[in-house]
Amino acid sequence: MPEYLAPGVYVEEVSFRSKSIEGVGTSVAGMVGPTRFGPIRGRPEVVTSFNEFRRMFGDVEDLTFGGTDQLNYTAMAAKAFFDEGGKQLFVSRATNYASPTAGYGSATDSNNDVTFQARFPGSMGNFTLEVEWQDSENLLLSVATSAPAEGDIVYLDATGLNAEAIAADGLDGARFPMDIRCIAQRVGTHFQILNNLAQIDANDGTEMAATDLADSGNHLVLAEMTIGGATVSYTRVTAKNPTSGALTDGTAAVLTLSEETDLSDFHVGDHWGTLTTLYGTLNAAGTIFTVDGSGLNQGVGTAIPLYLSALGAAPSSVRAVMAQRMFSLSVHNGGKDAPVIYNYGPINTGHTGKGTLADVINPTPEKRLDQLTSPIGVEFDASISAGDVLLALYDMFDSSAMSPVDPLDLDGPRYLITMTGGNDGSAPVAIHYAGVTDEVSGSTGFAALEDIEDVSIVAVPAAAADSTNHQAIVTEMRKHCRKMRYRVGIVDARKGMALSEARNFGALFDDSRLAMYYPWVEVSDPRGKVNSIALPPSGFIAGVYANTDVQRGVHKPPANEPIYSALRFAQDINRFQQELLNPAGINCLRTLTSGGNRVWGGRTLSTDPEWKYVNVRRYFLYLERSIEKSTQWVVFEPNNERLWDNVRLTIESFLYNEWANGRLLGTDKTAYFVRCDRSTMTQNDIDNGRLVCEIGVAAVKPAEFVIFRIGQKTADSNG
Repeated sequence: MPEYLAPGVYVEEVSFRSKSIEGVGTSVAGMVGPTRFGPIRGRPEVVTSFNEFRRMFGDVEDLTFGGTDQLNYTAMAAKAFFDEGGKQLFVSRATNYASPTAGYGSATDSNNDVTFQARFPGSMGNFTLEVEWQDSENLLLSVATSAPAEGDIVYLDATGLNAEAIAADGLDGARFPMDIRCIAQRVGTHFQILNNLAQIDANDGTEMAATDLADSGNHLVLAEMTIGGATVSYTRVTAKNPTSGALTDGTAAVLTLSEETDLSDFHVGDHWGTLTTLYGTLNAAGTIFTVDGSGLNQGVGTAIPLYLSALGAAPSSVRAVMAQRMFSLSVHNGGKDAPVIYNYGPINTGHTGKGTLADVINPTPEKRLDQLTSPIGVEFDASISAGDVLLALYDMFDSSAMSPVDPLDLDGPRYLITMTGGNDGSAPVAIHYAGVTDEVSGSTGFAALEDIEDVSIVAVPAAAADSTNHQAIVTEMRKHCRKMRYRVGIVDARKGMALSEARNFGALFDDSRLAMYYPWVEVSDPRGKVNSIALPPSGFIAGVYANTDVQRGVHKPPANEPIYSALRFAQDINRFQQELLNPAGINCLRTLTSGGNRVWGGRTLSTDPEWKYVNVRRYFLYLERSIEKSTQWVVFEPNNERLWDNVRLTIESFLYNEWANGRLLGTDKTAYFVRCDRSTMTQNDIDNGRLVCEIGVAAVKPAEFVIFRIGQKTADSNG
């Protein structure tokens, strides 16, 4: 009790009421099986819709085990669960790979500078990555001007220049007038031809070289505007700054032309006239585009500087230049025309710091959501240096999608990277479903589901497709349910099982924590390949369990409930056939004339009549778990009459509420009893720290057989 050391008034809070018990949830399902993608280790994460499932575990397309395709039963069962009203599902992926590093899709450049790798193994990891440059606006500014400013570099086209317009020594007057097309820069009151880049036609019919016009200062100048009788035009072409920021020397860019353009007289270096898409860099001023010579451009072996104003020599070409400094990355689930499942960006082409590929697409992200849903990771080689990222990307790009390119096509070139090597391994067997407990690397299979307290329904839909391992996998589910105490497993019959086979298989599992359903369910093919496919019933039944629990309560038998997404059942079960299966605890799915496709059975596989019904078994598990979870406060309390009364009142209040909600049979006096006193505990129990409380509950059994007794009576009869 508190200590009172100084005089004064003390106020203390005490409780005069018993503790309350809150009912636990029973509609949360757990599923173990192979999928096309997703985490294979660690604590499973809840998914609340099929879209979330697809983001984490992939789509419904087929799995491939050892070269043989198999329907993706786990994904389709997850879809069925949500279609039938389920809300929360934990999935533990079962895999069978030869090594921990097998099965991952990846892509890397020839120097291994940049490596893309799928975050998880699986055939879905063979993604197609598409780089979309965010500096996508056309940066070219083409201006026809009559008075270039000081320092402007222009394409100058002059016709009929006389000797007064040209400052040069030793030229024969007979060669005037001249026609000159050149790259020139305004310097003071003159235009200087840059690097002798010119086409000169003399009056005498000869074509001259720019060096023939050189004056004593070893450079060529054109007198400014006093050009008598001449026609002169100036075209200035530059690249403007993109919206992402000012250009810097070496900014990666791509130049596209609408047609093959011969600019051999207006640049320094090799001729590239057969190319319409040129990869290279821009200078900070936006005046020079340097064509890359490291292999990005076919047939170009050395860097070629091009004054952008030279494009004025080909006015009919539709031209565009786009910076390639910032980009986003789209992940296609399959080929280039497959749906995009994830986007990353903005990303820069740097090799260190924030915003790089390795930073934005971190192989070990900090956020839990990114760990589960981000489909790829990127790693840089330790020796990577400036410029290597862009070169690595181009090394990985699909060249057939990049060129040849028709710039009139609004889609333009596509920068695609194909990942390869992803596979589904071998079909998992019982040991992979059972999983291993690993506190360091993360647990797998059923062992991973042990960390999730909320799961109360368990299913293994893919197991029924494996006739060799079906029994062993169901055995692992049974062991898991018994170990975790408060879980019920849904057992699927195999496809096409005969009635006798289904009976014999169910007889192998005499357990109230298992319920078996027969036959399979036919639904519309979610892949769109055929009209309909048959699926194991467990995904649908788990959804029915969950929906019934939410709508009515766990005391309501999950039977006489519709299966909304079913087209039909793989076998049409009649009443006489069900008379063979129902006594064996095999629950049938039937198409009724007046009720449609329904669950027409609610038994467990137990031969113990006390635990014959699924709802009774699940309701008692609900009561046990609720009482256990909400009475933890009792541990280490003084074990005396006051505690016993408190425990008894707590449980009685909980059970009264259950009775008032129609979940118990009888009156409030007969529906339950709770005893916690000297009659339930010996002195030896008390001395050894044991508090024993006995609880009796009259559970509501289902009206499985509805019997109306009808007889004839005479008019004067009273009976």
